[in-house]
Amino acid sequence: MNKERLMQVLLGPVVSEKSTIAADANRQFVFRVVSDATKPEIKKAVEMMFEVKVDNIRVVNIKGKTKRFGTIHGKRSGVRKAYVKLAEGSDIDFGAGA
Repeated sequence: MNKERLMQVLLGPVVSEKSTIAADANRQFVFRVVSDATKPEIKKAVEMMFEVKVDNIRVVNIKGKTKRFGTIHGKRSGVRKAYVKLAEGSDIDFGAGA
């Protein structure tokens, strides 16, 4: 896997109440990833970008919702999320750069 591909795998962290609780309780962080990303790619990308050791990864595909705006029907795009559990002693601090 080349470095350019790994830099494009992670789209960004998911910051929500649920992801914050998972991070505090289980050292588990949630990232939005590209739709064709594999688990080994996600693992290497997180380890390379944040210099941590990844223990486990779970990936979920969320279908986009169908929405209606008056008489116009539309559809939101789907999202692929990765739940990344870090090894003991590893941590990611998103607030360090601010």
